[in-house]
Amino acid sequence: MSEIRLVRRQIASSGQQSVLFVLCVALSLVTLVSLGGFSRSVHSSFLKDARQLHAADIIIHSHSPFSAPLLKELASLEQQKVLERSRVYEFYSVVRSTQQDASLLANLKVVEPGYPFYGTVELASGRPFREAMTPGTVIVEQALLDRLHLRLGDRLHVGSSVFVISDVVLVEPDRPVQFFSLGPRVFVPAADLDRLDLMGKGSRVNYTILAKVTDQNDLDRIAARLASVSLRDRERVDTFRTAGSGVKRFFDNFLFFLNLIGIFTLLLAGIGIQSSLTAFLKEQERTIAIMKALGAQSRFIIQNYLGVVAVLGLAGTLLGLGASFLLERILPGLFRGLLPASVELTISLAAVTEGVILGLVVVVLFTLLPLVRLKEVRPRAIFGKEEQPGQARSTWVLSAVVIIFFLAMVLWRIQEVKSGLLFVLGVGLLIIVSLLIAIGVLRLLRALRINNLMMRQALKGLFRPRNATLPVIVTLSASLAVIFSITLVEKNLDATFVRSYPPDSPNLFFLDVQPDQKEAFAKELGRETTFYPVVRGTVLAINSEQIDREEERKKRGDNLAREFNLTYREALLDDERIISGKGLFRRDWSGPQVSVLDTVLEMRDLKIGDTITFRIQGVPVDARVSSIRTRTRASLQPFFYFVFQDQVLKDAPQTLFTALRLEKERIALLQNRIVARFPNVSVIDVTETVTVFAKIMSRLSLIVNFFTLFSVVAGLLIIVSSVFATRYTRVQEAVFFTILGARGRFIRAVFGIENLLIGLASSFIALALSQATSWIICRRVLDVAYTPFVGMSLFMALATTLIVIVVGLGASVPVLRKKPAAFLREHAEE
Repeated sequence: MSEIRLVRRQIASSGQQSVLFVLCVALSLVTLVSLGGFSRSVHSSFLKDARQLHAADIIIHSHSPFSAPLLKELASLEQQKVLERSRVYEFYSVVRSTQQDASLLANLKVVEPGYPFYGTVELASGRPFREAMTPGTVIVEQALLDRLHLRLGDRLHVGSSVFVISDVVLVEPDRPVQFFSLGPRVFVPAADLDRLDLMGKGSRVNYTILAKVTDQNDLDRIAARLASVSLRDRERVDTFRTAGSGVKRFFDNFLFFLNLIGIFTLLLAGIGIQSSLTAFLKEQERTIAIMKALGAQSRFIIQNYLGVVAVLGLAGTLLGLGASFLLERILPGLFRGLLPASVELTISLAAVTEGVILGLVVVVLFTLLPLVRLKEVRPRAIFGKEEQPGQARSTWVLSAVVIIFFLAMVLWRIQEVKSGLLFVLGVGLLIIVSLLIAIGVLRLLRALRINNLMMRQALKGLFRPRNATLPVIVTLSASLAVIFSITLVEKNLDATFVRSYPPDSPNLFFLDVQPDQKEAFAKELGRETTFYPVVRGTVLAINSEQIDREEERKKRGDNLAREFNLTYREALLDDERIISGKGLFRRDWSGPQVSVLDTVLEMRDLKIGDTITFRIQGVPVDARVSSIRTRTRASLQPFFYFVFQDQVLKDAPQTLFTALRLEKERIALLQNRIVARFPNVSVIDVTETVTVFAKIMSRLSLIVNFFTLFSVVAGLLIIVSSVFATRYTRVQEAVFFTILGARGRFIRAVFGIENLLIGLASSFIALALSQATSWIICRRVLDVAYTPFVGMSLFMALATTLIVIVVGLGASVPVLRKKPAAFLREHAEE
């Protein structure tokens, strides 16, 4: 009982430091636990509603018409009443109003009766979907009505036919999030497919067969049977359990990056835990010195404060879990429009367990060093003598343990060794660069010779014993650099693609032009343009090694499992150059050759002479890599990963596409004219498309900045802990200033200038790092022009500096309120 009373008294005697420690522990947990719980809730909803998300038991996808063996097997199973099936065709096409000269790119979905087998297509009228889906009518999204100024009952040109708009779709089960569509949905009955006249050879169509099995116990067997007769590289057979959801893939990828930010926050919060405990123990230093003077051993004292840490750590863990549950309730609002509305949030026992274990490990790791340093406290500390902590071997050992823990956390949460190592190296580089610059800045400030008393005292204050000036600057610099970089990249993308679209880039793309339409189409355009042939194909093998399609699809970036757009020509484009090889193709080689864009090398290492096996329109083609190309200009110019010789592909079924630059006010007129004469041609107005993606980018940036702000809070907590750790020295300085005749305004100014220097150093180091990082991302990764946005950058730096000043002065209020007489009376016997 005496030990419990002692722990309680020690916590009560240093209440502010105790609260700070608890907050740091809570902060170390809140992002990771909330993201873990939120992720589990979403994945649980995806799993529970998997049939509704895919509208079927079995889903078969292809980018070209289905093979005869697969269709024969499906027909046989349907005759045996083993399953029901429904075909779905999805593609983009421009639709037109019959009442006025207006057109719009729309996302067409042609469905057979039976769709959907699971879930419900909700219509504004409340009618059943199958009842409303009648020949000669279409069902559209409200956005189409709004943009074309139409109403229910009006007529709409779709392809070569005219349809009556019969209803408005609100929700469709297998398209739960409509955020990424390039155009509003238009449902068309499959009975009218031929009337559309939109599907020519090589057209960009997503072919899907949805199937509902009669006996759920036979599901896997039937799926395996269908997979055995399908074309493995072209037709993908999945059950609702194995089929990938686009929404789920997006969520997994985005959570991947948010988890990295959460781990970054945990590291910074860990520094705050260590700093706040140091402040707590500094407050207790006299008590510890008295205990040692009376014969207490270091082991007894460390055990006692272990109890204090355990109590505060438990409180911080519980607070962190509570805050995590609260944050989970906020996350659906942040993700609104990115996830299905049906996602149900539940408290995950696994997430709670992980949180408790994580809290325990974090507290233990980041409190060991301050507790071990209790051995360094000497009885002379009774007299208030400041002592610099020594750099014992244990410091380096514990630092190594923390680094190993950080790496383990990364690998555990993101489960990708390569990405994890790259992240650790990136964070390490960010912190090291911040540390080196901060050390340089502090050395420069220390070397300054300033006559002004106020400035001289403020500079001196930066280097008080146990002051955490360096950790504060490093922590704030690193976290602010992340936020500044995200903001600058977003602004540059917005400026490049939305506000000032590149003047030399095409803004109109015409897809699926049939070869026999080329001359008439060029005449209709009324201007010279370049046509690019497009042949669809897949990669089967590289150097006779088969592509593992399942493993490829697990990659977060682009992969070799997908279907590619291939082309043929004998010369480089204006924005291309050869980086490996003697020319586009080799005259001294026989057989098919292919030139590869350097982007492909990110998917698989290739070199000149390697053989790539393609399947092109069902025919295997072995082509040797003759050259590797790179691009020299912005990414909006047409480009292809694989370029063949003319004689290899010119006779293959193909379509053409072209792109041109047109004044915005003339786009609608040309689009209407083209679609009226060539209804199979899809016209994409990129200026409209980038506006949609700008909204997406803005929402994602908001979410990332929201989580990164927790890292900034960690830095601010370290500032407060630094003030607490140096309370004695600060009070002593304030008393001496007062005795020497200084007014309160002078003392506040000294402390204010000190925090001003910390804020300016942190924000401008962050600004320098973010400008360099943003330039690299924009110029080297995104290949867009870079603007530093000096005004906005300075505003961000000055705003964060002001926050640092306010927080620092707020933490110093108890120091400023200390009366000189009381302080001198307490230390009269020193």
